Formats: sequence, C-alpha cells, structure tokens
Amino acid sequence: MRKLSVEELADRIVAGSRGHIARAITLVESTKPEHRDYAHQLLRLIAPRTGHAFRVGISGVPGAGKSTFIDAMGIKLIDERHHKVAVLAVDPSSSRTGGSILGDRTRMAELASREDAFIRPSPSGGHLGGVARATRESMLVLEAAGYDVILVETVGVGQSEVAVAGMVDTFLMLQVARTGDQLQGIKRGILELADVIAITKADGDNEQAARVAARELSIAMKLITSDTKKRRAPVLTCSSYTGAGLDELWNAVEKHRAELEAEGSLAARRLDQQRDWLWNMVRDELLESLRTSPLVRSVADDVEAQLAEESLSALEGSQIILRAFADALPSLPWAQHTPHSA
Repeated sequence: MRKLSVEELADRIVAGSRGHIARAITLVESTKPEHRDYAHQLLRLIAPRTGHAFRVGISGVPGAGKSTFIDAMGIKLIDERHHKVAVLAVDPSSSRTGGSILGDRTRMAELASREDAFIRPSPSGGHLGGVARATRESMLVLEAAGYDVILVETVGVGQSEVAVAGMVDTFLMLQVARTGDQLQGIKRGILELADVIAITKADGDNEQAARVAARELSIAMKLITSDTKKRRAPVLTCSSYTGAGLDELWNAVEKHRAELEAEGSLAARRLDQQRDWLWNMVRDELLESLRTSPLVRSVADDVEAQLAEESLSALEGSQIILRAFADALPSLPWAQHTPHSA
C-alpha cells in the first residue's frame, strides 16, 4: 500500500473507508516516534469532526455477558435507532503477546457483520496507560468517520474501569443475579463510577432473580452516599437473548446524557477528561523516556550499583539520574519536531 499524506488519510477516514479507518487506528496505537508525529497531525486535522458521539463505557463482573450484551444492543441501535456503532475493547490482559484478544469478534459475530458497525480490540503494549491512550485516540478517529455511538468495553478488571470511566460520558455497569449475597465481589469504588446499572440475563427462570437483584442493588446504591441531592445510578434489568429491557436501558443512557447537557456538565466532564489525558500523556512520555534513554539507563545502572554498595544515597542517586535525563533531553524523540509522512 502506497504511503498517504496526512491530508489524504484524513479525507479517507471522513469518507468512511473501513480500510483507512483501521489503518489510522493502527497508526494511533503505534509507539514509534515517526508514527506518533504523523498520528498527532492526523488528530489535529480530524478534530473538528469529533466530539458528537455517545461515548459509553461498559464493564461488568465475570459472567455478566458483556460481549453478548454489546452484540444485542449494537444491533438494536443500528436496526431500530439508525446509529453507526463502534466497539473498542480496553484489554490490559494481553501483555504476554503484546497483541489483543480477538475473541470479541466471535462473541459479537452478528454485530461484526453489519456495515454500520466497527469492532476493534485495543492491544495493551504491556501497560494500561498505553491502552487508554490508544483507545482515546481511536475514539476520535471513529467519530470523524461518522460513528455516533462509541462503546468502550473493559476486558480487564480494577484500574481498567477507572481508565474507561475517564474517557466516556456514561459508564454502564453490568451485573448478574447471584444466589446468596447479591453484592459479593462488587467493589464500592466501581459502583461509584456507574452512571447506569443493568442486571443482565433477566429471562426464563432467572427473570425473577434478576428483578430481586435489581431491587437489592438499588437499595445498596442509596447507602453508598448520604447526599440526597447527588444523582443515583438507576438499576434496570435486561436480557440480551430476548431483547427485553434493552430499549429502557438505552433510554436511561440517553437520559443521562441529556441531563449532562442540560446542566452544562457534559462539556465540563470532557474538559476534565482532556486535562487528565494531557497530564497522563506527559507523565507516560517522561517515564518511557527515562526507561528507554540509553544515556539515562547507563547512568541508572551505575547509580543502582553504588546504591547496593551503600556508597550513594537514594536522594543523591535521584539527582544524578535527573541530571542525566536533562542532558539526554535534546535527543529524545518527542523533543524533536521533524515532520513525517506515512
């Protein structure tokens, strides 16, 4: 494939070329300096066409059926509400190979076959920060291509939920009815992130149990905060198999977005996310440069050796490493501004 100018690639993305959308996402996922420079130019060009999509994060306990839910909801949004749906999977669990787990395509087989759907797992590159950066930038590419619903699925647990909540407008938490303690294994911190909660698999013999779980979780949500003025996440039930409750669930997502817009807090939320993204990017670039700079690495090895011999204190060693980093600054990739094309 011939190299395209950044302007050509931007035009192909806006025209909806799936091949060029995929190519652009691969570009923004890359950590190579020449690719990062090209990606930054691309993101600047497409920026005016971004920011209008529903950005929805989706997480859930193991067994909640996230992929099955996304498949069913995505099809409904395309067929009945005429949306264009993109799915991105934040997957920090695939660091062994450096790639991404592609099982989502098979679990979302029907959605993946639709012309108005785009499914893309995000490789981790070994750390969650890399996933978050690639996912944020991939969202912008997909918005510029006309996808007006972006679903970001967390494949991992723990910090991945926090990362996803920091890049979406509405965070949807999926739970499943369990025997015994309905709240077992659900961390309070994760519940506090949720804007909408759904009890899945509410069909057949499990329908009544799902309704009971929803009622108990609604009560639990009231106990999380004593502030009666603070918005509480609604708890609904749904079935990806029968489709029951999916319309009501998406209505709750739309209502949450409408509330944010009416309060003027949608723009504020996105500005806060941009600010967090800015400083996360600065931190990640600095740490990566500290880790990979040959000059800094050689000095750090010497400092660590002296530290082991107790001939140098940690404070003195940190100053030596930082001075080496300052000396290495002119040679670091992000300190150079040579334009590239690809």
